[in-house]
Amino acid sequence: MIRLGLVDFDTSHVVEFTKRLNHINIDPSQWVEGARVVAGVPGESRLSPERIPGYTAEMRAMGVALFDDPADLIGKVDAVMIESVDGSVHRARAMPLLEKGIPLFVDKPFACSLEDAKAMMDLATRKHVPLMSSSSLRYAPEVVEARGDGSPVGTLQGVATYGPGPTHPRNPGLFHYGIHAVEILFTLMGPGVAKVSALSHPDGETATGLWADGRIGTVRAIRKGKADYGFTLFGETGVVSRSVGTGVIYRELLKAVVAMFQTGELPIDPRETLEVVAFIEAALKSAKADGAAVEIAI
Repeated sequence: MIRLGLVDFDTSHVVEFTKRLNHINIDPSQWVEGARVVAGVPGESRLSPERIPGYTAEMRAMGVALFDDPADLIGKVDAVMIESVDGSVHRARAMPLLEKGIPLFVDKPFACSLEDAKAMMDLATRKHVPLMSSSSLRYAPEVVEARGDGSPVGTLQGVATYGPGPTHPRNPGLFHYGIHAVEILFTLMGPGVAKVSALSHPDGETATGLWADGRIGTVRAIRKGKADYGFTLFGETGVVSRSVGTGVIYRELLKAVVAMFQTGELPIDPRETLEVVAFIEAALKSAKADGAAVEIAI
């Protein structure tokens, strides 16, 4: 059984993940086997500090041992999940743990700059430490079914995705909620984006990537009106649209995370994880330049 530690309690994920992993206060259909949350660090937050006391109380009620510093988890856990909503602090949280060889899951956004993302990934590679970051939407059944060989439109020519796009200064542009739609895009398209063009407005944002093989992928972040998740596939034999449900996405994400901790095998190509960050960073630059294309360089 993998012993898990959770760091930073400014998100409902710490409670929801613990319910599923520890089989507490949730329907058995949502249970995930193979790991248990045994320790946590409530931490601090410059994004949602008001959330920490309530989630800390819930974690304590579920029997999770609480500590003051991530370093206190060393020797008490086999792996750590960094849950800070604020992507700009993930590098500082992750690097000391990676140095100690502790496998990590870093919740979305992995980082708010390609520089930070590369620093974490490079250290994990040098230390041979499993490291993963992902939106739970990547594992939505509708997305999994449509990707790769399961595509219902034959050879894929392009994808358009959409989802809620609220912003926050500490997670600028698509790094906040827009990252969910970006991750759906990369799950379906795979890596290989060459350049990005974006237009942004308080009511919404679009970011279009040109892949090196000529395919085109577009993300629409919805900031006004109804905001569901979904995608459209453009392929050799058809065009298919799907809405994306959220009922089992935490369960499916946790299955992938636990499998990585058990086997050490990465479920997502590190290059793709870096490209997600690079795509959003380029979209920010493009939007500030009125949609001028920004080349991706990793």
